[in-house]
Amino acid sequence: MEIRAIITGSTGMVGEGVLHECLKHPDVKEVLVINRRPCGVKHPKLKEIIHKNFLDMLPIAARLHDYNACYFCLGVSSIGLKEAAYTKLTYDLTMEVAKTLVVLNPEMTFCYVSGAGTDSTEKGKQMWARVKGRTENALLKMPFKAAYMFRPAFIKPGDGMKHTHGFYKLISWLYPIARQLAPGYVVRLPELGKAMINVTLHGYPERVLEVADIQKAAAKS
Repeated sequence: MEIRAIITGSTGMVGEGVLHECLKHPDVKEVLVINRRPCGVKHPKLKEIIHKNFLDMLPIAARLHDYNACYFCLGVSSIGLKEAAYTKLTYDLTMEVAKTLVVLNPEMTFCYVSGAGTDSTEKGKQMWARVKGRTENALLKMPFKAAYMFRPAFIKPGDGMKHTHGFYKLISWLYPIARQLAPGYVVRLPELGKAMINVTLHGYPERVLEVADIQKAAAKS
């Protein structure tokens, strides 16, 4: 199987790491990144679309045919946002992209980066967790070939990444300790990228992947 992947959020830490793994992987033949600003990466496999408004995908829809994977890494922090604003930038935005892609590419595998603690009931006290849960639930109901929800917790960035959050740089020295003491809570960013590629190639029995599942999927050959 040859993967032709669309990646969103490649100017952020997670998306950059996923892009890096895709460009290295022999089964990924083409990558299209959709960003609001250039990602700054050049590679023979890579194409890029600069698109400012992800709430309206119609202007670029004609360029999104013939892809069989989407690695959706675009997201915002809920800090300082009210629920309506966070919903627009999380649920509404993701649904606009997903609804466009599922019509154009029904054989697509859609991988969504959510987060540990996401609330599948949509009824919990944490606003961000409810909104993420609503987003996950909606994606799982869509008629993609497959959809997988990825719930990383603490992420260790890969080497040489440009868009690593300062917070992760500050606490990266804790990673070996955390991996030993709480292996179900920490994941390396290259593992996340490999896991997305592997569930596209081989599938995975669970549709919602917690950290232990991400690690297991990443190790699958």
